[in-house]
Amino acid sequence: MEHSKQTQYSSNEKKDSGSVLNRHFDGMVKRSAGGTARAAAAQPPGAESGSHRPVMESWREDRTRSVEDNEMSLPSLAAAYTTILRGLGEDPQRQGLLKTPWRAATAMQFFTKGYQEKIIADVLNDAIFDEDHDEMVIVKDIDMFSMCEHHLVPIFGRVHIGYLPNKRVLGLSKLARIVEIYSRRLQVQERLTKQIAVAITEALQPTGVGVVIEATHMCMVMRGVQKMNSKTVTSTMLGVFREDPKTRDEFLTLIRS
Repeated sequence: MEHSKQTQYSSNEKKDSGSVLNRHFDGMVKRSAGGTARAAAAQPPGAESGSHRPVMESWREDRTRSVEDNEMSLPSLAAAYTTILRGLGEDPQRQGLLKTPWRAATAMQFFTKGYQEKIIADVLNDAIFDEDHDEMVIVKDIDMFSMCEHHLVPIFGRVHIGYLPNKRVLGLSKLARIVEIYSRRLQVQERLTKQIAVAITEALQPTGVGVVIEATHMCMVMRGVQKMNSKTVTSTMLGVFREDPKTRDEFLTLIRS
């Protein structure tokens, strides 16, 4: 696997987002060591304090949906699927489709259940431990299922996560839970990759974080170019994973092994 830039940006502001994220990351590490970091370090170049959401915060998208919301919205979702079936030329009253709108609505709520959970309250609570460990921690080959926000069809693949602790470690299963929460939303792979890296950064304030995702997009396989074997690889590197080629190479070598 070759390390590559994860996004081709269309504006200068977006081109700078990686460096802005890293400056914010550096500020967090310094703050954890007793230094002082200004909140402005988290903002895009030229942004006034309070006038924009910080770049790090903008990747969190910590939206929520309750079980009660699911129950209330289920009838309208099912009705929408009935309309879709009619629009496709089908008869929603025929035997095979009688319960399809309700099944599809329930399935879509499950596919997007990440909107119902918060990283801090539901995942990280009581899962961060003080530990005198400063060697690389890697969890690789985490299965991932998501939904393309452009076509509402599946994305599936594997996520590889590595971080260098800064006296704090996270329960290993929680890394997979972070992947689950962010992937079970309407997504683009580039944003998903960064959200995972930023969540780990904000939770642990480690020395560095690396996230690589390899995924198949059904919008490319089933429609459009219809390339059956195509895979998309994205990466986000923060801290020493971005600044130190040896650390980055060690991470990439280990996830390939």
